[in-house]
Amino acid sequence: MTDVSLRERREAVVREHMESENRHAFGETLKTFEHPRYELIATGEVHDGEEQVSRYYEQTRTAFPDQRNEVIALHHADDGVIVEFDLLGTHLGSFRGVPPTGRAFRCRMAAFFLFSGDRIVVERVYFDTNTILRQLGLAHDPLTLVGRLATAVTHPVTLTSAFVRRLRHREAGAEPSGGWC
Repeated sequence: MTDVSLRERREAVVREHMESENRHAFGETLKTFEHPRYELIATGEVHDGEEQVSRYYEQTRTAFPDQRNEVIALHHADDGVIVEFDLLGTHLGSFRGVPPTGRAFRCRMAAFFLFSGDRIVVERVYFDTNTILRQLGLAHDPLTLVGRLATAVTHPVTLTSAFVRRLRHREAGAEPSGGWC
């Protein structure tokens, strides 16, 4: 048997990691780590250690029992593998106090799998939470009429301050660029 390159071994570990998540075989997923650690950049959450990561799996799969990923592309770096993927799921259970909406989501994400040798030391995930919340019916696109109305209702002080600043700029002869007010 020939020795497989470190790059190929790391890619195989990442593929096993993601495939075992899809099968909800989290014991196998945990074995892909040197020390289990997820960093969710969009929310600022860090799940460090087997107990916290296992709890994260339980919470997310209770809320989204069909949660799965579809790999789009893998990219190699000196110390890791970067994966572009779509995350999909249906909100069928309570998640952080939010009752199930029954709606599905699909969100493009990027995960940086950083390594020590051929074991993952962190999975750092980048995504847009608003994409998911809008698809679940929990948020509105701020560029639509409904989104603008929702923003006006939920953030009256911020919007009033912005409107007053814009009026002051107009009176001073300076038109601010952009904006939707």
